[in-house]
Amino acid sequence: MTTWRRFARFDWVLFGAMLALIAIGTVAIWSAGNARAEAVFHGMWRSNLVTALVGLGLYFAIALTDYRRLLDFLAIPAYLVSLVLLVAVLLVGDTIYGGSRWLWFFQPSEIAKLCVIAALAFFLGDDRLLRGSVRRGFRGFLLAAALIGLPVALILAEPDLGTAITLVPSALVMVFVAGTWRKGLVTLAAIGALAALVVLGAVYEAEKPGVSPERRARILKCVPLRPHQLRRVRVFLFPERDVTGAGYNLRQAQISIGSGGLTGKGIGKGETNHLKYLPQAISMNDFIFCVWAEETGFVGSIALLTLFGALLLAGCRVALVASDGRGRLLALGVTTLVFAHVYVNIAMSIGLVPITGLPLPFISSGRTFLVMVLCGLGFVQSVSLHREEKQS
Repeated sequence: MTTWRRFARFDWVLFGAMLALIAIGTVAIWSAGNARAEAVFHGMWRSNLVTALVGLGLYFAIALTDYRRLLDFLAIPAYLVSLVLLVAVLLVGDTIYGGSRWLWFFQPSEIAKLCVIAALAFFLGDDRLLRGSVRRGFRGFLLAAALIGLPVALILAEPDLGTAITLVPSALVMVFVAGTWRKGLVTLAAIGALAALVVLGAVYEAEKPGVSPERRARILKCVPLRPHQLRRVRVFLFPERDVTGAGYNLRQAQISIGSGGLTGKGIGKGETNHLKYLPQAISMNDFIFCVWAEETGFVGSIALLTLFGALLLAGCRVALVASDGRGRLLALGVTTLVFAHVYVNIAMSIGLVPITGLPLPFISSGRTFLVMVLCGLGFVQSVSLHREEKQS
């Protein structure tokens, strides 16, 4: 097939939205970095831009290569390497803020997310590897559970609950669409949702006004949360209780977003950010949406959400028109992962979900995550470009 005919299927909406988001992210990081006293952060936008250019190179390299060939040669080795890296980060990784998540200059957990998606697409998307009856049955579910469970267990051991929160839904959506043990999968999802509600209810019962210290201690003893996770859930349930302590970050994030008004205060003029009311340690990554919302207001926030919506709809369209199961699952997995990051990051900034350390795709400062997202979208573009070609 000629290159010209192949590029006729290039998804320009996906690519255009991606470039626009990279540009917004660079501006937001410039503004957040200039608010910090340390000179090293003033040039973080350049580092982000260089990382984006490297990621775009990988994006095109992946997009121009048939995704089926990439999965055949790389899915299993990449998955195994990601497990080795996750073990290595637990043994010799750098400990920052109580967690071992960095191995030298990158985060293995971010790489593992894409490797799990590729492995699931490889095994569940092709009847030549798993017969339909096996893939749809309990044995297919056990294989998928093992592929998901091993890296998730290692990620939780770091501990990094936020990464697991985004990886598990993305993987489960792929397993469901592949038709793998759907009745059991729905049952397990319902049990998981019920367990989460029980934990929230237990924390609420323990922390509500009037509860004795003895009863509080008895209840919290049964709650499977680490101390920092318990504090975040407490802030989520009772945001007004400790606005100068545990709830300070959420309170300042909401003030930043609300103070932007309709059109914002102007790029680089956000008072909450530049006066350092918004915590500087997270203004460039976890809470960067607050910086953008304050400086561009409701209009800028809607524009950002529109770009994310266009990106996600383009990814869903590629999944719908994919010519085989591998391409469909691969595009759907990457798109769901991006959606999970966007939803959780913005929702935690406005108090809809408990605060967790998750970057906003293309906007937050984070080299490993940015490269991973660009590579993932390169796979989605590859599915669009090569969908009409015969599988070798």
